[in-house]
Amino acid sequence: MAEPLLTVRNIVAGYGGAPVLRGVSLSVAEGEIVAVLGANGVGKTTLNRTLSGLVRASSGTIHLRGERIDRLAPPDIVRRGLIHVPEGRRIFPNLTVRENLLLGAYARGRERRASNLERIFTIFPRLAERSRQRAGTLSGGEQQMLAIGRGLMAEPRLLVLDEPSLGLSPLLVEEMFALISRIAADGLAVLLVEQNVMQSLALATRAYVLEHGTVVIEGPAGKLATDPALASAYLGL
Repeated sequence: MAEPLLTVRNIVAGYGGAPVLRGVSLSVAEGEIVAVLGANGVGKTTLNRTLSGLVRASSGTIHLRGERIDRLAPPDIVRRGLIHVPEGRRIFPNLTVRENLLLGAYARGRERRASNLERIFTIFPRLAERSRQRAGTLSGGEQQMLAIGRGLMAEPRLLVLDEPSLGLSPLLVEEMFALISRIAADGLAVLLVEQNVMQSLALATRAYVLEHGTVVIEGPAGKLATDPALASAYLGL
């Protein structure tokens, strides 16, 4: 069996000496969509920040394509192809859509910026229509498309999406999940970290449920969707 693209083993991480993640282990295979689910405050964003090097794990290991990355600086992790699209979009509001996208290729994918930009505009036609518009004037859904498009400009091997549906209307949530499905259909591995349970499970191959910084349920997404423990104990459904 081939080694997973991403392997996380017994990660402990937090802030100011207080652990948020307490021994988290998970994996993502090439071309796989894996969902990480859980209510607010269970450690999902801390997990993403640890994967991307913004938070240093106090113990445990993270490997990407067999290489240990948990002691690397964030720019070096980006160069190896782990691209984190953070919660809250974090676009540059005073720059145009086009300028925001080009910044995505600053550390990785610079040689193919022009062709990748055309690809992003094909995936997200609304960004093409607004390419010269300031990013801060876009709607919430368009800003989320821009954040994901900027991540794709770095030619990710693994795209980590932190709450991409947060703050969107139900109609836009449907559209966002359809776009993620389309992106992943090209073989891109995606770690989808979400509170939106059922749509995440419908999209993912496998899923992990976090509670109090530990993985409490894991397995095939279709099986978890019908697991009463998921609904009653962890997500209040």
